[in-house]
Amino acid sequence: MALDLTILYRGPLSSCNYDCHYCPFAKRHETAAELRVDREQLDRFIDFLASRTDDYFSILFTPWGEAMTRRWYRDGITRLTHMPHLRKVAIQTNLSWDTTWAASCDRSRLGLWCTWHPEQVSCEVFLSKCHELDRMEARYSVGVVGMKEYIESARILRRNLHPEVYLWVNAYKDVDDYYEQSDVDAWCEIDPLFRINQRNYRTLDRPCRTGESVISVDGEGTIRRCHFIREPIGNLYEQGFETCLKPRRCSNVECGCHIGYVHLTQLNLDQVFREGLLERIPSRPLSNLEVIDAV
Repeated sequence: MALDLTILYRGPLSSCNYDCHYCPFAKRHETAAELRVDREQLDRFIDFLASRTDDYFSILFTPWGEAMTRRWYRDGITRLTHMPHLRKVAIQTNLSWDTTWAASCDRSRLGLWCTWHPEQVSCEVFLSKCHELDRMEARYSVGVVGMKEYIESARILRRNLHPEVYLWVNAYKDVDDYYEQSDVDAWCEIDPLFRINQRNYRTLDRPCRTGESVISVDGEGTIRRCHFIREPIGNLYEQGFETCLKPRRCSNVECGCHIGYVHLTQLNLDQVFREGLLERIPSRPLSNLEVIDAV
């Protein structure tokens, strides 16, 4: 029986060309040897996927740093999008690279999860990249971290993005009780799903698709249920790795990150995002409360 598997891939790359104050990987520099290891591990992962032509895969690259400034990620993603058994190839990125690259991809399989960092790049420059993606009919979402000082910038961004582009907001959770109700209302005007991300979800012993149809894989091929459960369950490059894929209940007390809780069975967010789940594009309008009240 053919696999139909979603893989969140995170290799050792952890450097970024931005220096956001809330990010531990800002302006980290890797040695040539470290970058070579990352490139070799990515090549091995892509070669593995290329060899599994009887299976179907959806891939989300979730690097600690910015990967798309590295040629091997651009070349690798281009190659993957032209493989017929790859349903979707998506990546989280700050969009600081030449977006005309997307023309080399099969854009029917490409998804971009783009984050704007107002302290790092102007709205005008970022929007020019978005408009280039629009001209190439590339699928992408745009997001910002919900810092209070970014609200006016986010409003400007929303007004100038194509109306059909989803603008998501990641709630800032490093400070308790960070938001007043007026702040929440303001962010919800920009992102109708903001309240979903604002909270953490009780997950202990609750069913989740991770470990069964969704897995996390590192550069060495180690399989974990997701990025937030450290216990290995197998290795992608070992024969018969498929035997580790089975229904499991969450072993963590709670989950507060979109790439984790979006796979919780109880939330039904796969029905909200459908084919846009990896690049964070909802398929239909939805009230926050439709999801939150179901928990």
